[in-house]
Amino acid sequence: MTTTTRPFGRLGVDVTLAGFGSVALGNMGRVVSTDESRRVIDAAWEGGVRLFDTAPMYGHGLAEYRLAEQLRDHPRDEYFLVTKVGRTLTPSSDPGDTSPWVDTPPMRMEFDYSYDGVMRQVDASLQRMGLDHVDALLVHDTDRFTHGDSQRDRFREAIDGAFPALMRLRDEGVTRAVGIGVNETDVCLAALEEVDLDCLLIAGTYTLLDQSAADELLPECEGRGVAVINGRVFGSGILATGTTPDARFNYAAAPPDVVGRVRRIEDLCGRHGVELGAVATRFASSHPAIANVCIGARTPEQQARNDRWMQAEIPDELWQELTEMRQA
Repeated sequence: MTTTTRPFGRLGVDVTLAGFGSVALGNMGRVVSTDESRRVIDAAWEGGVRLFDTAPMYGHGLAEYRLAEQLRDHPRDEYFLVTKVGRTLTPSSDPGDTSPWVDTPPMRMEFDYSYDGVMRQVDASLQRMGLDHVDALLVHDTDRFTHGDSQRDRFREAIDGAFPALMRLRDEGVTRAVGIGVNETDVCLAALEEVDLDCLLIAGTYTLLDQSAADELLPECEGRGVAVINGRVFGSGILATGTTPDARFNYAAAPPDVVGRVRRIEDLCGRHGVELGAVATRFASSHPAIANVCIGARTPEQQARNDRWMQAEIPDELWQELTEMRQA
């Protein structure tokens, strides 16, 4: 059972180091049946996971609903629930292009980081989940990866609107923590300069392939007592699957240079008799600022694998050789 806990920043509560990400429950790329969804959430719980991450984006509300529906039988004070703001869902007979989500509820999704928009979004999330509060609310995707040239305007909209709304909700007890979840470390740092954040979720920036968050962001969070949830720790695929012909990195086919780097790490893992995914998972938790490593699963079997990787013993010699490999 995965029961290791860490303090969630300065919040005064501990969370399990192992987290469950609900992206797949939103039917990302393919349909996950209701039965499959229930079984994988149950597997995470039975494995000891007590931090669950979701967002309105994931399946246009489907993941939020599924996650909360299955957690309803558990005492609310026994798990830590994270969701996000920044996208408004509106019932529509023509929701438009919903990709990468398939078979979603009939909800049109539009960006809105305004004060009033975020207040409505949180109210809608609580209604979908049948709850009166969540543990953390994150402003979602105010980054260049999502918004391109309009990123600066979207970020300013969030600073002026979304964050004041979340601060009010924190004061009112609707959430315990306010944070940001983005793909780029400089956006996190910019938010820390403007807002007294409790937490943030990084995506793909502290992994075996990318340690950019370690340069400035993670030390800054450690010094401020800001909890970090580490997501996309497999680089969206390749650090879990290895160098298969269809290996993915950052939501696209893995480029040759990434495949070459991973192959060298695979060879190192092979020499020490450990799984690549285990090394990737344990590395993702190696910085003291990281409170939680959030990993998704589609099936109970994948969740059991994640639990095994989280608990794996990695030889000190492997870590030393890995450091030397990165420095070469």
